[in-house]
Amino acid sequence: MAHEEYGDGPHTVIALHGWLGSAAAWRPLHRHLDGAAFRYVFPDYRGYGSRLEETGAYTLAEASADVLALADRLGVERFSLLGHSMGGTVMQRVLADAPHRVRAMAGVSPVPAAGVPFDEQAWALFSGAADEPANRRAIVDLTTGGRLTGVWLDAVVGHSVRNSTRAAVAGYLEAWANTDFHTEIKGSEVAVKAIVGEHDPALGAGVMEATFRQWYPRCEVEVLANAGHYAMDETPVALATSVERFLTQW
Repeated sequence: MAHEEYGDGPHTVIALHGWLGSAAAWRPLHRHLDGAAFRYVFPDYRGYGSRLEETGAYTLAEASADVLALADRLGVERFSLLGHSMGGTVMQRVLADAPHRVRAMAGVSPVPAAGVPFDEQAWALFSGAADEPANRRAIVDLTTGGRLTGVWLDAVVGHSVRNSTRAAVAGYLEAWANTDFHTEIKGSEVAVKAIVGEHDPALGAGVMEATFRQWYPRCEVEVLANAGHYAMDETPVALATSVERFLTQW
């Protein structure tokens, strides 16, 4: 499983990217991370980034198995997980599949393990994103509160188009939106932090309180000021600080 790395510290953190991202989408965060305390591993899913030509079933189970296989190849028995958006669902699938290997989990606007309900209009927008860059742009604009420059929106969409295949985008949407395995992780004693942006209308504090906080007894929720769905771009210093203050405890 191709990946990037940052740092060589004793605490390994596997960071899982979002639906319209890739391993490289975490790069704005790198220079704010403590590489002496942590070893960050940033893998791509099948059909993304450095694995663009690799096909698969594009399921959560497959993504989880790939993460665990990567940890094995790296010689890491226990690790923490950091997941953005769809990556938040993947990290919970890893927990469900191998709970003894997960130290802690931090989600950045994470999708709950029960998926995301869509009305007909929203589903048309999201399902059309596999073929239409304009749909991806509208989604990124919507989930950051319609407040950011078009230059940035175009850069995020351009990165997504270059770093994902149509099959992967379509397949993973079905995987993270139309799933519900929350009974498999409900009551887990793993420490969890859900970090959301104040300008994210889709995966904000209310959703986290109704899902993550109900399922994980040791869960905390933090709202980042001046951020929407892409905190690694919008507020990278605040995000790195929030993640590492939490993970340092475990």
